[in-house]
Amino acid sequence: MSKQIKFRKEDFLNKKEIVQHIDIKKHDVRKLVDSMGDMAFQAKNLHRAAQIYVKMLKDKDCSIYLTLAGSLFSAGLKDVVVDLIKHNMIDGIISTGAIIVDQDFLEALGFKHYKGSPFVDDNTLRELMIDRIYDTYIDEEDLRVCDMTVAEIANSLEPRPYSSREFIQEMGKWLVLNKMGKDSVIRNAYEKEVPIFVPAFSDCSAGFGLIHHQFNNKGEKVSIDSAKDFLELTQTKLNSKQTGIFMIGGGVPKNFTQDVVVACDVLGIEKDMHKYAIQITVADERDGGLSGSTLKEASSWGKVETTFEQMVFSEATIAMPLITAYAWHSNAWKSRKERRWNRLFK
Repeated sequence: MSKQIKFRKEDFLNKKEIVQHIDIKKHDVRKLVDSMGDMAFQAKNLHRAAQIYVKMLKDKDCSIYLTLAGSLFSAGLKDVVVDLIKHNMIDGIISTGAIIVDQDFLEALGFKHYKGSPFVDDNTLRELMIDRIYDTYIDEEDLRVCDMTVAEIANSLEPRPYSSREFIQEMGKWLVLNKMGKDSVIRNAYEKEVPIFVPAFSDCSAGFGLIHHQFNNKGEKVSIDSAKDFLELTQTKLNSKQTGIFMIGGGVPKNFTQDVVVACDVLGIEKDMHKYAIQITVADERDGGLSGSTLKEASSWGKVETTFEQMVFSEATIAMPLITAYAWHSNAWKSRKERRWNRLFK
């Protein structure tokens, strides 16, 4: 009988095999992407999407939303978003909770995502408390620290309902006070007064921290008000002449951001549909699901104009660096006015 091999956590979480975040500033891809415009299929679509993003940046009346869904920062795209914040290329972020908390805040606390493989025994990983995201690994014990840090922040706040934007601001403030996470999205957004909305905030590590807070506080508690989230996001639309959306993946962030146009109408205030829209996705439109539904379809709902819209059916780690690097090296962002939307809510 063969002897069963015993693994240690260090066999999978190799300090020399940490996921590295791509730096779009180092790669001037304009000639490459422009040449893709003379190709076909998704190469041509990607080129047009890059051009639309540059057009958004040049439009002085346009405020830009970035929506994030999927496992993006664990895959090496965190610094892309940090650069978009630092160089005034977006005005607000709408995201899933896992990206902002389990991935960005986790790394802000000093932890890492590790290169791995999908061809492993997941039962072995479970025994070692290692979580797998396709070909990357996270230490579950690090995530537990993340959970409890969120609980610590909640315990320190005045007990009342908060929008996710407000709570994430407090997370940014906590990072500044503790001198952590200089390269995190949360901290950079806090310092640049760029709001981050996470409509399903409890569906991530933050949720574990918040239920720990509520379970152990018998009196008044911190809670998350999703309606306040929607109202605040709608207020950003009300305070914009024109808007554009740069969508990575689909899901709740995509729909939440598109819906602000309809929300304005429900409030009796007429606002234009989103003038510009780009989406990078691998989802299929044929099942009627939201993530793959086309931007032309969104026009039937009164959400997106069809003049400057582009679907790019590509995996985000390929398409997002190309589009953002193209836009960054265009320098169109240099003349943009900062919105600093968090000031709207003071």
